[in-house]
Amino acid sequence: MAIIKPFRGLRPPKNIAKEIQSRPYDVLSSDEAREEAGNNEMSLYHITRPEIDFPAGTDEHSPQVYRKAVENFEKFQKNGWLVQDDKEQYYIYAQTMNGNTLYGFVVCAHVEDYINGVIKKHELTRKDKEEDRMIHVRLNNANIEPVFFAYPDNEHLGTVIDKYTAKEPEYDFIAQPGNLHNRLWVVDNDDDIADITREFGKMSSLYIADGHHRSAAAALVGKEKAENNPLHRGDEEYNYFMAICFPAERLTIMDYNRVMTDLNGLSETEFLSALEKDFIVEHKGKEPYKPAALHNFSLYMAGNWYSLTARPGRYDANDPIGVLDATISSEIILDGILDIKDLRTSNRVDFVGGIRGLQELKRRVDSGEMKAALALYPVSMKQLIDIADTGNTMPPKTTWFEPKLRSGLVIHKLS
Repeated sequence: MAIIKPFRGLRPPKNIAKEIQSRPYDVLSSDEAREEAGNNEMSLYHITRPEIDFPAGTDEHSPQVYRKAVENFEKFQKNGWLVQDDKEQYYIYAQTMNGNTLYGFVVCAHVEDYINGVIKKHELTRKDKEEDRMIHVRLNNANIEPVFFAYPDNEHLGTVIDKYTAKEPEYDFIAQPGNLHNRLWVVDNDDDIADITREFGKMSSLYIADGHHRSAAAALVGKEKAENNPLHRGDEEYNYFMAICFPAERLTIMDYNRVMTDLNGLSETEFLSALEKDFIVEHKGKEPYKPAALHNFSLYMAGNWYSLTARPGRYDANDPIGVLDATISSEIILDGILDIKDLRTSNRVDFVGGIRGLQELKRRVDSGEMKAALALYPVSMKQLIDIADTGNTMPPKTTWFEPKLRSGLVIHKLS
């Protein structure tokens, strides 16, 4: 069963929370982080994207950049921009986008739950990205950014959320981009804290929705610290890592689309002809076409949009992985036709979150940067949970969640 605990969050004072907070480190480039931080010395990007304090082009994985993150983290605490709470407690975090509000619990999840599979994964991680975040966690001795979990529906936890969100929030601000409304409440009542811990303790599983690399890095650093501590007891703070947990039934997954640099030597006509073996190909003209259902894809190439519908028998409808549109497109189109074998390492394919819309696919192709773009129909939370429960993993870059959690509102120190 799932083990969580309250913790003494390291947080910004109420009046500067908006200046501190940022988007997650991995949803924007160094240049974008530098632009968003601007002249704001309190921006969390100085800790999560410390390369912005160096000349453009500086290697973000260089020792000096990691050291700068530590220096800046210490500076934020010394200046009182981040202050640790006196009491172990939970927090409730809310985001509102396009009129839809999600409420989640900010908790500490257990490292052992990640290792033994109580915290379930649906995506493979890359060792280089794991190592990058491990260095960041190890040197700062903290989980600077939360990971995004889903939990099975729990009516009782809903009443706890209702109780606290009826009060004035601790933080309340609008963040850009996306006009995203963010709020946070502190759960400091001992009975409510025990109640939340008990309700999560009834759950057989928690699910990583977003942040697989951060989860892996946090858990591996915790395991590393336990192995290196001859006096390890099991209740040390490093045995836990920070997550924000949302009810699964309220989450919606967006499409995660692909753009390709070339057609593997084929002309546009030859590429379309090759697709017709496995797909019903329909020319849709100049107006953007969005996939209408599972197994329907949108292709943009040479100024034109096409509908691709997988022909019956071209995929295994009884295989939870084989039936995914990410699998169908990867095996038949990217691998079978374009000879792109490994989506995690190939430099001939890139990925575009659905929040950016079809226009971003069109822009990248029209600019000449990419040769073609492929839009996919999004997977469902049910598919994600079914795959995680069966111990399977989705192909890389299958799910895109919005809104993205803001970082810097609560930080978890490992000691």
